[in-house]
Amino acid sequence: MKKKFFSLIVLFFFTTSVFAQKETLPPEATKDLLNKIKFDTTVFLSSAATRACKCIDSISISNKNREDVSKDISACIDKEVTSYQLSLKLIQTLQNSQKNHTITINPDKNSREYKQYYYDIERWLMDSCKALETVISANNKVSEKSSSSDLLALKEYNKGIDIIKEDDYKKALPFFKKATELDPEFAFAWDNLGLCERKLGNLDAALIAYKNSLRIDPKGKMPLQNLPIVYEFKKEYDNAIKAYEELLAIYPDDPESFYGAGRIYFAYKKDDEKALQSMCKAYNLYIEMGSPYRVDAEKMINYIYAQMKKGGKEDVFNKILKENKINPSTK
Repeated sequence: MKKKFFSLIVLFFFTTSVFAQKETLPPEATKDLLNKIKFDTTVFLSSAATRACKCIDSISISNKNREDVSKDISACIDKEVTSYQLSLKLIQTLQNSQKNHTITINPDKNSREYKQYYYDIERWLMDSCKALETVISANNKVSEKSSSSDLLALKEYNKGIDIIKEDDYKKALPFFKKATELDPEFAFAWDNLGLCERKLGNLDAALIAYKNSLRIDPKGKMPLQNLPIVYEFKKEYDNAIKAYEELLAIYPDDPESFYGAGRIYFAYKKDDEKALQSMCKAYNLYIEMGSPYRVDAEKMINYIYAQMKKGGKEDVFNKILKENKINPSTK
C-alpha cells in the first residue's frame, strides 16, 4: 500500500508541474489536500533505507576488516541520501504551499544537514536491516596464520563455517575442534571455536580457544575483541577492562576498545564520567571510520546523560562532551 501511495504522490508532483498551465492546484488547495490524506513521510526513509540495505547485502566481506567494510556500508548509505533529501523537500514544499520555491540539495558530506539525512538512514538500518548485522561484524582480514595449508583442516573448518551461518553453534563446534586438532596453528579455527564455546556458555573453554589464537597471532583482532566479552560474562569486570586496554595498545584507533570499556564502566563499575569519556572517544572514531556502530555509541551517551542528569551532573556531562568536541545537539 505504501509503495502504491508513493507512486501516486510522485504522479501528483508530475501532473502539477509538467501540466501546470492546465490543471495546477492553487498552493492552499495543495496544502489542504496533503493535510487531508495525512501523507506519511517515513515512506521516503523506508524506501531509501531499503535500497541501502540491498546494497549492503551485496558487499563482499572476504579478506576485509571492519574498517574496510564500514567504508563499503557508508558508500551504500551515501547513494541514497540525495534521493531521500529530494523526496522530503518536495513534500515539505507542497505542504507549505510555497510559490516560486527553489529546492536545494546539499551534497556536502561534512555539513550538518547532510549528516541529518545520512543518520536517519543509518538508524533505520541498525534497527531493521538484517544484512547489516552480518556484514558489520566482519573482521576477516587474512594474516599469515589465519588460514591453514592442511587441506583436511580446511575442509573441517569450511564445514563449520557453513553451519555457523545458520547460528547452529552446537553443531558447528566439533568441526572447528577437529580443524584445530589437525592444524594446531590454524588461528581462524581457534577463533570460531572460541565463538561457538562462548555462544554455548562454555566460557572457560572460550578463553582457552581465544588465548590459543593469540599465541599463534598476537595481533588477531577477533580474539582480542572477544576476550573482554568473555570476561564480562564471567563477571570479571576488571579483567574485561584490562583486555580492552590490551586491544587498545595494539589497535589504538579501534573504537571497540573504547565502546566496550565505556559500557563496563557504566553498567558495572558505576563510573559515569569514565564511561562517558570512553564512549565519546568511541563515538568520534565510529564517525571517522563511517561505522553504523555510531548509533550504539550515541544511545549509550544518551543513557549516561540521563544518569548524570539524575545525579545533578549535567555540567560535568557537557564539559566532557566539549572536551571531546561533541556538540550535544548534533549527536
